[in-house]
Amino acid sequence: MSASTSGYGSVLLGTPGQSRRRLRVRVQVLLTVLLISTNVIGAGIVFVLSAVVIPSPAANRGTVLSLAIGVPVYVGVAVVVGAAWGTAGALRSLRWATREDEPTEEQRVEALGVPWFLTKVQATLWACATVLFTALAVVVQPERALTTAFTVGIASAVVTTIAYLFSEFALRPIAARALSGEERIKVRRVGVRRRMLLFWGLGTGAPVVGLVSVAIFTLTLREGEVTLDRLAVVILALGSVVLVFGALVTWLNARAVVAPILSVRNAMERVEDGLLDTEVEVYDGTELGQLQAGFNQMVSGLRDREHLRDLFGRHVGRDVAEAASRGEVELGGETREVSVLFVDVVGSTTLATERDPVEVVELLNRFFAVVVEEVDRRGGFVNKFIGDAALAVFGAPVELDDHAGQALAAGRAMAARLADEVPDLAAGIGVATGEAVAGNVGDESRFEYTVIGDAVNAAARLTELAKDVDGNLLVAMTSVERASQDEARHWREQDTVTLRGRSTETTCAVPVE
Repeated sequence: MSASTSGYGSVLLGTPGQSRRRLRVRVQVLLTVLLISTNVIGAGIVFVLSAVVIPSPAANRGTVLSLAIGVPVYVGVAVVVGAAWGTAGALRSLRWATREDEPTEEQRVEALGVPWFLTKVQATLWACATVLFTALAVVVQPERALTTAFTVGIASAVVTTIAYLFSEFALRPIAARALSGEERIKVRRVGVRRRMLLFWGLGTGAPVVGLVSVAIFTLTLREGEVTLDRLAVVILALGSVVLVFGALVTWLNARAVVAPILSVRNAMERVEDGLLDTEVEVYDGTELGQLQAGFNQMVSGLRDREHLRDLFGRHVGRDVAEAASRGEVELGGETREVSVLFVDVVGSTTLATERDPVEVVELLNRFFAVVVEEVDRRGGFVNKFIGDAALAVFGAPVELDDHAGQALAAGRAMAARLADEVPDLAAGIGVATGEAVAGNVGDESRFEYTVIGDAVNAAARLTELAKDVDGNLLVAMTSVERASQDEARHWREQDTVTLRGRSTETTCAVPVE
């Protein structure tokens, strides 16, 4: 049972995506093999304890004859009764699982109780065996009655314990279906703490009680009936039984506890790697199932948060979204020097009247894709789209070295790409540098990040003039002067103009190319 190698913690159980038929066959075969193996183990315990371990009188002819007849008959009857009883009860509780039905709350509870039901079947059959063979010993050879009750009783405790753990393991896929869709898992039946205490008592406590009982049996015998060698053999044999079956029950119980934890741990590692579509199969009805379900709820919340963050970033820009996620959002702004790039389509009114609206939207999307890509490449921030125009800022909200040079480089690359990749649209591009107020404007309930200042107005005015210039790109000479030498050499001074709304002249520049 290797943990965390599949969705159910073991390759023996397959994957969550397997077909219903394959899952049903797999579960039936596993249950049959594991439960038969458990009963074989129990029979072996009875034989070892009776023949080697427990000091008792030798079996007489009547005892041998009664066991030779009674054991095969009872085993045959128990197999038939157990198979019919267990199969009928399990199928009745799991009928919904063989179909595509969504289980009701009652069906979920019944499905999670199937391992306990199968364990009760095993416990009942072994209890009947204890009573039957003890009564048979009382009739045939009374001095062996106590030994018989003790050996079969110890075997019953071990078998029922292992039967539950095996049943719970084999039915994990069914439990996963029963628990799927539950946002809050209620701890059903026995929780982890009680289960571990119970299984310690059955798997380790009961065999130790047997060891103590052997000592008591030995003390009650007459002197000479048990030699030191015989007592040593008894202690070694029973000690081996305690170690082997106590370790087996403890190991199985530990695997049942560890497997859900490992599934969550492995899923957490995938989430750390950015795989937010990760989920774990919830197949445990105890606190461990709450852990698995809680992990799924946490990842679902992370997915929703990342989705909102992505949408938010697309609307307001990644840098603004990052600042908002850190709690750095408040009304007001600060004055800083920025470079502003404004781009506007030429003849947009004519475009809208002469072309199909779907075609216009497709053209504008291609147009804005180039604008956004070039602005992002150079550390700028597309502040807003205004119809068929866009406003980009360099130097806010994040400070940017050589913001003027980056804005100019973006303008040159943008003009070249738009002429080549979107020839059906012509656009004017203007760049200006100066002081502006950058911050959040609006009301506490609804605001947006923007820049306000002369540089914004100048960039918009230059864009209008750029529509009549070769290359459709016109910038303020102050931007060239603020840019690094590597970028400034790509520009040359052109005319001096008085921009609308200004009383002073502005010197313009165009690309050397």
